[in-house]
Amino acid sequence: MPADCVIGVDVGGTKLLAGVVDAELTVHHRAQRHSRGADETAVLDTLVGAVTELREAHEGTIRAVGFGLPSLIDQERGTAVSTVHLPLRGVPFRDVMAERLGLPVFLDNDANCALLAEARGGAAAGASHALMLTLGTGIGGAILVDGRIVRGADGAAGEIGHMVVDVDGPPCPCGNVGCLEALVSGSALGLEGARVARASADSALARVAASGREITGMLVTELAHDGDRAARDVVALMGTRLGVGLTSLTNAFNPSVIVIGGGVIAAGDLLLEPARAVVRERALAPSSTTVEVRSARFGAESGMLGAAVMALDGVA
Repeated sequence: MPADCVIGVDVGGTKLLAGVVDAELTVHHRAQRHSRGADETAVLDTLVGAVTELREAHEGTIRAVGFGLPSLIDQERGTAVSTVHLPLRGVPFRDVMAERLGLPVFLDNDANCALLAEARGGAAAGASHALMLTLGTGIGGAILVDGRIVRGADGAAGEIGHMVVDVDGPPCPCGNVGCLEALVSGSALGLEGARVARASADSALARVAASGREITGMLVTELAHDGDRAARDVVALMGTRLGVGLTSLTNAFNPSVIVIGGGVIAAGDLLLEPARAVVRERALAPSSTTVEVRSARFGAESGMLGAAVMALDGVA
């Protein structure tokens, strides 16, 4: 086991994943926690607990910790400025965590971290122009141009999930309506699955709902893989909606690769093939045929690995 490693932590809207990672992006230990419903103090305590668990499990030296947060990040101050899914607003995160952990701390938006990992050794390896969408509780986004993560004038670039795709669409947690996140995220998948369950009495979705189980995005995906037609139709609808968003992004950024990650990617090609079909049909040439829409190579671990890459680069 390598003596010197870092810890990468991917903090999602409902759960976090942390890992001890070496320079080859091999993960030696993992820790998971749930974060839904917690206040600021509880979230910070949970993060410290996960990192402490990993430090105790690892026999070698931990050089630094990288955090990927679902938040707008002030890189200069190391502050989590605002976030839709966690109670971290205006928190001097880097300094607070460095003091509590006694280690160098690096942080960035979670989707930026995910794209960093995929560009370093994953689905976007070798690409100079790439986009990433992480489909989970919400939708994170990241942009790579000329090999560099684009953060924008205020550090807020890449909020792809809050691109409006339906002016009269459903409400989004950000306060707007018709955002891509409100139509395609894991939460949206669960809501659409519940609606279809009520309307399709002979479906497996309906039978599961009648048993009292909550219809979640994960459950819809599971039933779709099991062959339930109603669930497959729900996933395909999500894919079509995703394709509409990807078409606009393709036209705006002309990426060579768009990487789709996050928990919803468990749907695989049931989700991505409808999205690819929309891009081929509706994006402008030549991008419509040259852009590749790929699943994240590192799957649900992209964000954690990218946070580790950030920490490795920071102490190199």
